[in-house]
Amino acid sequence: MKTPRSSEPQSDDQDGAFVPTPAASHRFPRLAVAVTALALALTGCGGTATSPGSSAPAPAAAPDRVEPLAATPQPALPVTVPSADGAQVTVTSGDRVIPLTGSLNEIVHTLGLGGQVVARDITATFEQAATLPVVTRGHDVSAESVLSLRPTLVLAETTTGPAEAIQQIRDAGIPVLVVAPAKGLDDVPKRIDAVSAALGVREAGAQLNQRTADRIAAVRKNVPAAGDKKPRVAFLYLRGTASVYLLGGSDSGAASLLEAAGAVDTGKESGLGKDFTPITSEALAAAAPDAILVMSKGLESVGGVDGLVKIPGVAQTPAGMDRRVLTIDDGVLLNYGPRTDQVLASLITQLHGKGA
Repeated sequence: MKTPRSSEPQSDDQDGAFVPTPAASHRFPRLAVAVTALALALTGCGGTATSPGSSAPAPAAAPDRVEPLAATPQPALPVTVPSADGAQVTVTSGDRVIPLTGSLNEIVHTLGLGGQVVARDITATFEQAATLPVVTRGHDVSAESVLSLRPTLVLAETTTGPAEAIQQIRDAGIPVLVVAPAKGLDDVPKRIDAVSAALGVREAGAQLNQRTADRIAAVRKNVPAAGDKKPRVAFLYLRGTASVYLLGGSDSGAASLLEAAGAVDTGKESGLGKDFTPITSEALAAAAPDAILVMSKGLESVGGVDGLVKIPGVAQTPAGMDRRVLTIDDGVLLNYGPRTDQVLASLITQLHGKGA
């Protein structure tokens, strides 16, 4: 089982969130300046912290939107760029772009080229993409739907699938750029570079990378010094409707964010080498988290915090006893892109309170 990220072979979940399956491969995603960063952070993150007497609840989330660069870049095409699957991809036109993950779609829109995007997959949940046609069935790419929209460039990740659909798109002569999935903060600039290069807007990519790095750096200044008393957080992936209850390990994708927020990822610390493993009372007892991180839809699927603490083992943890739950929207948590500063800031606020 792999990280809940975006469009890859996995169980069908019509709400657009990831449901891991054993066959799925890894996808699967931050004092005036600091205050401003925290305000921005809650845009589209949907964070709340349920913790009587500890963390203050985060404010209601603003609309789920991306923030494009101020100036629309002018693509310099054609270009030939390396693809993560070893191919060399020549792009002659970016007029009709189809990103096959929500994260890649977010990058294209934030570069200022959202007007050239003609479709989305089910994980692109932000407002600017809402009216675009969906070219996935569940999470599987429909080659016929993609080709019917006459794309000039398709953006995918190494785990986008099924493989037959991607090959069918390539066989039709459409340039397909494959981007490596993100596992941590260090992957943010790499992904922006890859997408901006394929679109012929390297300078805009550099600007977006600088803006993103500056915002992440500003947010990180807001992490309080904790010494050896860092809060311990377990990342749980939940889909109650499918009876999926998983504990994130070192490869879940959440460790980099939690560590940057001044916390300890208990799955990584416990030596869980996989991305996700089924939740057991023994594993949760060993992890002993002070807080639990979940995606918003996952928490909703189990009936909120009341349902979460009924999962075997949860109520016996410090987090369960305190009902201390951190939530971030599914569509942004593990994207590792232009809005990662917002995710990080929401985590910091929920973990350490408004006074952090």
